[in-house]
Amino acid sequence: MLSMSTSFMISFLIPMMVMLIATTLSKKMINDREKSSPFECGFDPKSSARMPFSLRFFLIAVIFLIFDVEIALILPIVIIIKSSNLIVWTSATLSFVLILLGGLYHEWNQGALQWAE
Repeated sequence: MLSMSTSFMISFLIPMMVMLIATTLSKKMINDREKSSPFECGFDPKSSARMPFSLRFFLIAVIFLIFDVEIALILPIVIIIKSSNLIVWTSATLSFVLILLGGLYHEWNQGALQWAE
């Protein structure tokens, strides 16, 4: 019991110390206008450096990440086919794929997959 509490304390204290040191060292001490402005050959910038972000691009990126995670969940299904009951495996796989296809149909129906209008 003593070793478990010791290991818990060590696993809690070391990351806390690392985060504290990183926070302390990463702070900028001098807030200079020239250093915080975008670099444009030493001249003042002609326009804002912050470009408007495309919401369509963000939506496509989020959909890609969601379906990418779903692919990562589908891959182990093929591996466990030998060690599981075939009826249970088929029903679980079929329901998972149908939920994915339903989500894809919903995104398609809402127009989220159309890049240009």
